[in-house]
Amino acid sequence: MTDAAPKVVGFAVLTISDTRDEVTDTSGAYLIDEIGAASHEVVERAIVKDERDAIAGKLQQWIDNPAINAVISTGGTGLTGRDITPEVFHTFYDKEIEGFSVVFHMVSFESVGVSTLQSRATAGIAGETFLFALPGSSGAVRDGWEKVLKAEFDHTHKPCNLIEMIPRLGEK
Repeated sequence: MTDAAPKVVGFAVLTISDTRDEVTDTSGAYLIDEIGAASHEVVERAIVKDERDAIAGKLQQWIDNPAINAVISTGGTGLTGRDITPEVFHTFYDKEIEGFSVVFHMVSFESVGVSTLQSRATAGIAGETFLFALPGSSGAVRDGWEKVLKAEFDHTHKPCNLIEMIPRLGEK
């Protein structure tokens, strides 16, 4: 880890759902608990409808906030007509992190078998902010955090981790 790399990462948690609220959003609540347990900070949390402008507006607000290093969303990654999270996220990416989807599907396959193909989980970098879009189910969110993101946001994880990259995301 470079001297400039933070040990505490600022996260935002975005739930994309037409039906969830703070009481019924178990996936968002799980992420908030786990991010805190990993000694990181949840800077903001929001729940928005599965609508392009609502998702894009919140993402832009958080990308512009220097206290937020990473956004994790839940929901809207499926195959139905209202599932538009990946399409919206892709409009913000400066760079897509293709390996995230690959690794997510590998670990998801262990849990749900071939049903993982119904997810369009995605990740990328927008400006100096990591963006991760997970499915909304609590099992998928648990897999995404426990088996992928938790290690990548642990500054002791070797041979490398995403925290080490934070100070360099804005390099030109």
